Amino acid sequence: MATSSMAETASTSGSSSLSSPIINLAPDHLFSILLLLPIDSILSFSMTCKRFRSFTSSDAFWESICKRDWGPTSVDALKSSANNQNLSWMRLYKQVSQLDSVTCHKLSDADPESVLPKPRASHSLNSVSDCLVLFGGGCEGGRHLDDTWVAYLGNGVRRTFKWQKVDSGVPSGRFGHTCVVFVHHLVLFGGINDCGIRQNDTWIGQLVFSDNLCISLSWRLLNVQSHAPPPRGAHAACYFDQRKMVIQGGIGLHGVRLGDTWVLELSENLCFGTWHELVAHPSPPPRSGHSLTCIGGTRMVLFGGRGLGYEVLNDVWLLQIFDGQLKWVQMCFELQNIPEGVSLPRVGHSATPILGGRVLIYGGEDSYRRRKDDFWVLDISSIVYTQVQPTALRANMWKRLKSKGYKPNSRSFHQACADNSGRHLYMFGGMVDGLLQPTEAFGLTFDGELFLVELCFKQE
Repeated sequence: MATSSMAETASTSGSSSLSSPIINLAPDHLFSILLLLPIDSILSFSMTCKRFRSFTSSDAFWESICKRDWGPTSVDALKSSANNQNLSWMRLYKQVSQLDSVTCHKLSDADPESVLPKPRASHSLNSVSDCLVLFGGGCEGGRHLDDTWVAYLGNGVRRTFKWQKVDSGVPSGRFGHTCVVFVHHLVLFGGINDCGIRQNDTWIGQLVFSDNLCISLSWRLLNVQSHAPPPRGAHAACYFDQRKMVIQGGIGLHGVRLGDTWVLELSENLCFGTWHELVAHPSPPPRSGHSLTCIGGTRMVLFGGRGLGYEVLNDVWLLQIFDGQLKWVQMCFELQNIPEGVSLPRVGHSATPILGGRVLIYGGEDSYRRRKDDFWVLDISSIVYTQVQPTALRANMWKRLKSKGYKPNSRSFHQACADNSGRHLYMFGGMVDGLLQPTEAFGLTFDGELFLVELCFKQE
C-alpha cells in the first residue's frame, strides 16, 4: 500500500524523516488519506513521529473515524444522549471495540391503568421516527393478531413509556411477516394467518403525529405490478442501499422451506416497487426462522434458522455487492474454537445491528426446543474475503457477552430493534417456558414483556 510506504519513510530518523513527502502534506489532505485506512494502520502510522501522533489523537479526527465506522446517525444520537457533555471519541471508540457485557432493564408503562398489547410471538417491532411500532404476531390458540401499537420514546432513553393502540384495519392479521425501516417509513412483507394462508403482499407504513402527541399509522398497499416473490412466512428481511430490501427463505406453500433471495427496489417517491429474484451460486440452503441483518452500506449477514431436515443451523453468510452484483459468501468457522460455541445453533433468535457494524444475537431455541437467554456479538467487519471465499477469519468473530441487571425469561420468536445510537435495544414478546397444562402445547406460553438492553463499555 502506498500509504504504508509513506508511513515507513516517515518513521526513519534524522533528516531522512524530514525529507519525507508526507511531511509536507496539508492537514486536510492527510486527514482524507487517514480516513481511508483501517484502524490498525492508523495506530501504526501515529507512532512514526510526534506530529502524526498529535494529529491522530485529536478529538475531531476520532469523531470522523466514528462517523465513518458507525455512521453519522449513530454519532449524532450519541451526542444527543450525552446531554451536551464533551465526549472523548477516541476513548469511546476503544470502549466500543472492547464491548464485553450488556445490562437489561425491565420497562414499565407510564400509566398502570392503561391497556397493554397482548402477549405474542413472531410479530414485528421497529424503531422509527422516535417511536416503537408493534404489529401483528401469533398468540395463544394459534391465532393471528391484527393490532398495531405505538409507544413514543423521543430522543433519549426511557424507562417508562405509554402504548397507544392504532386502529388502521390494514394490513390483515398475520404472524411470521417481516417489517423493515426506510428512514421514516415501514415496509412490511408476507406472513401467515391462522388459516395457514401465506401472504406475499407488500405494504408501506408511515407514522402521523398530532399536536397532542396522539399518533396514527397510515398503511398503503405498494404497487409492485404482477411480479412478486412466492407467498411465505418465517422468512428474513433487511433494508440496504437506501431504497432496497432483501428477503430470503421462509416457509412457503404446503409448508416447504425456501432458499430463494429476492430484492425489492422502491421508487424515489415510494409509490411503487419492483421485485426481482437474485440467482447466485453458492447461496444459503433453504431455511426458516433465521435472521438477515444489514451491517452498513451493502453488506448483509444471514445467520441460523431451521433447515429442510428440521435441523437447527449455525452457518453465517455474507451478502454483498461484487463487481456490481449481489453475491453470497459463506463465513466459515469452527465451533470448537469458540468458547461456549456449542450453544450457537438456533432458530427464532433476534439479530440487531449495533455500534461498530456488528450484530447482537439474543435468544432463540435449539433442535430440542430449548429456549435461550444468552447474548452474542457477531463481528465480521474486519474479515478479509474474495469473491469466492473468505481469505482470513478472525478468532473472535463470535463473542459471548455477560448479562447484568434484570434477567428476562429464556425466549424464542421475540423481536428486537435498536435506537438511533445503536447502543440501546428494545425487546418484546416471544415464546417462553411455561407450566405444562393441557391447554398449553409443549409447555409454552406467549410473553408480553418489553425490556431494554444497554451495551456496557469497559471503564478506563
